[in-house]
Amino acid sequence: MTCVEDFRQLAQRRVPRMFYDYADSGSWTEGTYRANEEDFHRLKFRQRVAVDIEKRTHRSSMIGIDVAMPVAIAPTGLTGMQHADGEILGAKAAEKFGIPFTLSTMSICSIEDIAAHTRQPFWFQLYVMRDRDFMERLIDRAKAANCSALVLTLDLQVLGQRHKDIKNGLSTPPRPTLANLINLATKPRWCLSMLNTKRRSFGNIVGHAKGVSDLSSLSSWTAEQFDPRLSWKDIEWIKERWGGKLVLKGIMDEQDARLAVESGADALIVSNHGGRQLDGAPSSISAVPRIAHAVGKEIEVWMDGGIRSGQDVLKAIALGAKGTMIGRSFLYSLGAMGEAGVYRCLQMIANELDITMGFCGHTDIHNIDRSILLNPEIFD
Repeated sequence: MTCVEDFRQLAQRRVPRMFYDYADSGSWTEGTYRANEEDFHRLKFRQRVAVDIEKRTHRSSMIGIDVAMPVAIAPTGLTGMQHADGEILGAKAAEKFGIPFTLSTMSICSIEDIAAHTRQPFWFQLYVMRDRDFMERLIDRAKAANCSALVLTLDLQVLGQRHKDIKNGLSTPPRPTLANLINLATKPRWCLSMLNTKRRSFGNIVGHAKGVSDLSSLSSWTAEQFDPRLSWKDIEWIKERWGGKLVLKGIMDEQDARLAVESGADALIVSNHGGRQLDGAPSSISAVPRIAHAVGKEIEVWMDGGIRSGQDVLKAIALGAKGTMIGRSFLYSLGAMGEAGVYRCLQMIANELDITMGFCGHTDIHNIDRSILLNPEIFD
């Protein structure tokens, strides 16, 4: 394994098509999904020489938490279907490497599963749902598990259509079509690992939400729960209930960024949900400079979407991000090789970040700014 693309190709061979496509797809034309990755390539570095770059460090912090590099694992749904016990394995790899792990509300492994298999606090991602009582209990469970931050996702109140999911029959529970059964037969490694785990449902929901006792009842519950009435008043209520570090995910507009500052959140994440929601929206990296300028140092700005290398991380930092998150890079490496794959992926990203920083004549990630790029103005 030499790059994230190697992991992607191996994951595509090892993970059942419906679950691989769920991770590796965008909405409608997938234009925004592709732009997230492609727009990084438009940015060019300034190479410097004859500079003392012997002692380099990419250690940083995100909302006061020391991190081995300015990268956190993003919340991703159905992670435990990329690899058996996927969320547990991802959290263990992140802890070992020294970066934060974020558990999705729509995870296969539960909050309690992650807490039982890790020592360091992790982050929990929350959706705003109609069942406020269930939300309160989710928040309380995250507190009990010693989660150190709550990541509130704001851009999934309605669902963007993902053509691949429809064609693959990805539903709750998945439809056992002939095509799916034939495809599963070609993935014996995945099938065996899934047979050896008890975690094959939505661990945060089944048995916890009112009236949801199995996958069949989960389907109708989920369809009704995402709340299109979400407003900034809900964020105020969640912040008060939570009482700890709060991160707002899904900010793509300067006005919303200012509202995030006013909400009292500790960080915002520039994110278009991996291109899975509003197709035609700009790439995440192209939105970073405008949002960073709009908020200054009043709130930490992170970005998520399209990061496939340490060079991408460095470009995001150069344009004003304090931290970054990886979703698909994490899922590819997990689906390919489990915990060892995730750890190896993090090593590769850190090495690329370190070496590229040196080529640009810098030794400390805290000193990185727009000057390392030849054309930072393309996204202004």
